[in-house]
Amino acid sequence: MKIQQARLSDASMIAFVLQEAAQWLANGGRALWSTAETSHERVLRDTGAGLFHVARDGEQLAGVMKFELEDACFWPEVLPGSSAFVHKLAVRRAWAKKGVSTELLSYARSRARQLGCAHLRLDCVADRQGLRNLYEGFGFTLHSVVQIAGTSFARYELPAIAHED
Repeated sequence: MKIQQARLSDASMIAFVLQEAAQWLANGGRALWSTAETSHERVLRDTGAGLFHVARDGEQLAGVMKFELEDACFWPEVLPGSSAFVHKLAVRRAWAKKGVSTELLSYARSRARQLGCAHLRLDCVADRQGLRNLYEGFGFTLHSVVQIAGTSFARYELPAIAHED
């Protein structure tokens, strides 16, 4: 698996991966992202800004994530650039349960470290226990649960700076 910053030419496939994941969640009664959030136009803009990173298995896109240095919506108290944030982590169904999420998170932690960020942070809807188990199994610790627009979100963090042994 090769993880790298997405190319502009990846935008259509990134949008497809996000839409596939959103549809799978909606079919299971767990709708997550809006059509606007996974639209080709939005993904193209974010890819052009260098925010998307992709996991490739050969030439196939197995998974995607957004990697950002600020999150005013979910982490307004965190100074921009002091932490890195993972959003829109999605794995294609064909690669589910094959470690793609873990590889993307490992890449995000390493990138955060390289950029001198103290923490890697992310959030998820608080009732998504499977997702929370994934994050906690990776080493994230629950920071807090916040209410935004009537929904509870679990906020997680992971130290990005390597500690001396």
